[in-house]
Amino acid sequence: MDRYAIPNPFVVGRYISPHYFCDRQKETNFLMKQIDNGRNVALISPRRMGKTGLINHCFQQHSFAERYHTFFVDIYATTSLAELVYLLGKAIYEELKPKGRQWTERFFQVIGSLRMGFKLDAMTGEPSFDIGLGDIQTPQTTLDEIFEYLESAERPCVVAIDEFQQIGNYEEKNVEALLRTKIQQCHNTLFVFAGSERHVMNNMFNSSSKPFYQSAISMGLAPIPLEAYTDFCQSLFEERGKQIEKDVVAHVYAQFEGCTWFMQMLMNELFALTAPNEVCSTTVFPIAANNVITTQEETYKYLLSNLAPKQKMVLQAIAREGKARNVTSAAFMRKYNLPSASSVQAAIKGLLKNDIITQEDDAYQVYDYFFSTWLAKDY
Repeated sequence: MDRYAIPNPFVVGRYISPHYFCDRQKETNFLMKQIDNGRNVALISPRRMGKTGLINHCFQQHSFAERYHTFFVDIYATTSLAELVYLLGKAIYEELKPKGRQWTERFFQVIGSLRMGFKLDAMTGEPSFDIGLGDIQTPQTTLDEIFEYLESAERPCVVAIDEFQQIGNYEEKNVEALLRTKIQQCHNTLFVFAGSERHVMNNMFNSSSKPFYQSAISMGLAPIPLEAYTDFCQSLFEERGKQIEKDVVAHVYAQFEGCTWFMQMLMNELFALTAPNEVCSTTVFPIAANNVITTQEETYKYLLSNLAPKQKMVLQAIAREGKARNVTSAAFMRKYNLPSASSVQAAIKGLLKNDIITQEDDAYQVYDYFFSTWLAKDY
């Protein structure tokens, strides 16, 4: 792909190519090494720190892509085994489709329970995956067939499952044990289990009472070093005839504590606000931040409309505090005019469950930095 075909080089929410991917050299090498040595990996880090980008970056390394079939599935929105099976089947099919009809026909031959979805386009003659979630009548049978397909591939397969901790919330109670048993029997398939709820993921893979105990190498993901991110940003600006001061990048980095997605989002806007032959300075920062927040305002209002009054009060208090500690103390409740300690605890529980706030040790923080800024300004 021609790099200049991308109008804004600060790509958000998708992986395009190594040119638009910052650093992560050590992490890339570590992840590929584990796979090459036959080890499953549990990749655990906060959301939007770059797990998905790292996985895609590894999968697109030429030496890696030559040796493995790779599949990626995000199960964040799933609530049952049937949904997981549906997404996994679809991800495998979509990866095979460009390889031609021979590959897709074999897919439906092995995964017989999905055969009703094998249809040919009347105009092009191309096969299609015409399956709905309701067509997954026997999830365990289809899952068995999917594993059979992966295990019979002519090359080793690597399956990355994003937000893996969701399986603990499924309506079926035995999914962890079921998947562990099937994965344990694999000889041709390796797995990357990515998750953002660190306490849940650590419990799944490091607690002796859990099915996945010691079944994967644990790997964290820290922020990209400031120096590497600064070089990356300045390089992308300069190749488009623009410049950005180091202090601007440092300010963005500090504001979002090195969290990749949020930094990229603001850098995208800073780049858009900088004309050719101009230098982006710190004076542009508040304008860029306000622009990004304005585009999300309706979403933020919708989120608030679904919260109980006491949850809104506690949420705004946390946003104003930045990192809130001792939230049930008399001093904190008095500072933000909050109700009883029990109602604060109840509000915290609901906000955590809905991923609106996060907890790191004894501190609570609004997960979305832009949302936090908006809340703190008396929305």
